[in-house]
Formats: sequence, structure tokens, C-alpha cells
Amino acid sequence: MSGAPNGSIKKKNKSRSARAGLQFPVGRIHRMMKDRVNLHGRVAGNAAIFTAAVLEYLCAEVLELAGNTARDLKVKRINPRHIQLAVRQDDELDGLVSATIAGGGVVPHIHKKLLRKNEEMEGGLMGRADRMRR
Repeated sequence: MSGAPNGSIKKKNKSRSARAGLQFPVGRIHRMMKDRVNLHGRVAGNAAIFTAAVLEYLCAEVLELAGNTARDLKVKRINPRHIQLAVRQDDELDGLVSATIAGGGVVPHIHKKLLRKNEEMEGGLMGRADRMRR
């Protein structure tokens, strides 16, 4: 027989991330929180798990929106431009992320007063090509 001599089976160690069902490293986040807090390194373990869960959710949300943007533009790789467009189109994420995304460019926007009115576009008045001929 294999195993421990008295018949007990040694259980495999499980990380806190695996126990919480997360991909983000709970132990590393807990260590970083302890280093940065002014309470002599006293941070509850639940705080690290909650922080890791929130970070994982936000990353998943941004990646999903950026992936949709990349798919709409018919490319297979997400680049900073797709992240910028995805974050700026979502009102909640736009309010949360007020930072500049490096390599993201600018969001295209044309002020409404600079656009033509609907009547001109529908053909009620002469178009630009007709005006130039006369």
C-alpha cells in the first residue's frame, strides 16, 4: 500500500484563489494590501478575496467589450484602441476609468451642430453636387 504509514491520506494543498474559485492571485493581493496599509500590516483575508473577485470581474467585463469591438472591426487581436473604444462607449466604465489608455487614440465624435439637417440629406433640397453644376 502506498501513502502514509498509518493509512491516512495526505491532502493536496489548495491555493486561496482555487478555494475561492478565482483566477486572480488572492495571496499576492493580500500581501500587497498588507504592504500598503498603515495598520501594521493587518488586513483580513476576506478583503483580499473580495478585492481579487472585483478585479477579476472588471477585467472580464473590459475584455468582453473589447473583444466585441475587435470582432466588429473584423480583427482577431485586441489592441489598446479596442479597449479605449469599449471603455468610452460604456457609461459606467467610462466613469470608473478616467485614465488615459496608452495607444488608445481618441474616440470619434462630431458635434451635432456640425452635421447637416435631416431634410437636406433626404433630398428635399438640392444636394451639393447639384449646386456645383449650376
